[in-house]
Amino acid sequence: MSSLKEIKTRIQSVKSTQKITSAMKMVSSAKLRKAEKTIENFYPYEEQLDKLLTNFLSDEGDIISPLIINREVKQVAIIVFSSNSSLCGSFNSNVNKLLNQTILKYNTLGNENIMIYPVGKKVSQACVKMGFVPAGNFEDMANKPTYEKAIQLADEMMHLFNDKSIDSVEIIYHHFQNKSSQVLKIETYLPIQLKPHPKNVQKLDYIVEPSRDVIMNDLIPKVLRLKLYTALLDSNASEHAARSVAMQIATDNANDLLQELSLLYNKSRQQAITNELLDIMGGLFK
Repeated sequence: MSSLKEIKTRIQSVKSTQKITSAMKMVSSAKLRKAEKTIENFYPYEEQLDKLLTNFLSDEGDIISPLIINREVKQVAIIVFSSNSSLCGSFNSNVNKLLNQTILKYNTLGNENIMIYPVGKKVSQACVKMGFVPAGNFEDMANKPTYEKAIQLADEMMHLFNDKSIDSVEIIYHHFQNKSSQVLKIETYLPIQLKPHPKNVQKLDYIVEPSRDVIMNDLIPKVLRLKLYTALLDSNASEHAARSVAMQIATDNANDLLQELSLLYNKSRQQAITNELLDIMGGLFK
């Protein structure tokens, strides 16, 4: 049985860890509330704009945009979202696994034709371990999501796609549903994937001003920018949710361990007192 001093040292160590995990949980919960509010206010606008674009492109068959043209994939870009720090459960490891699976899907292209844009330090480190050179440093973007930074990355993707420097863009991110549920997703970002118009839904008769070309030249880039920004917000909210849950579990585990150690300490203390009494009693009857 461990000595009282050893048990007491372990209790103090667990208490210190518990204070840290409890504080981290509170910080993550506060950040999550802020992220939830931002994404809840933003979702409806992004969804309606995306629906408008999909309906417009599906109904107007004569509209041609280079961003909706499918071509043979010879070069691909992968935008992948993770966090800059750990202690958020399997959040980053799951992202890295899906990235690895996606790379294997394109392994016939060769590493030189696979461009990885890691938004987050953890996936950037994983990218290097896989033998790739990250296409940029986006750690600030992961820490503090802003629309301006999302625009820069989205515009770069559209420029590379229009120049045929890349033939496809995929994004990997966690979709935030609630505090206990974050769904890891992979989506084709470019070219734009047109969804078939539902047969039981009446097609909308659009009145377009000033012209279709002008509307589409403004609408398509805007939707793509918003889509990337939404993925960034989703990932950020999911990270805080995952860390909040992970720290809550760690705090609960610390509580359980403290109870076990306290019980062990009390038993050891009682045993020590009993042994001392036996020694005293033994001395009296000699």
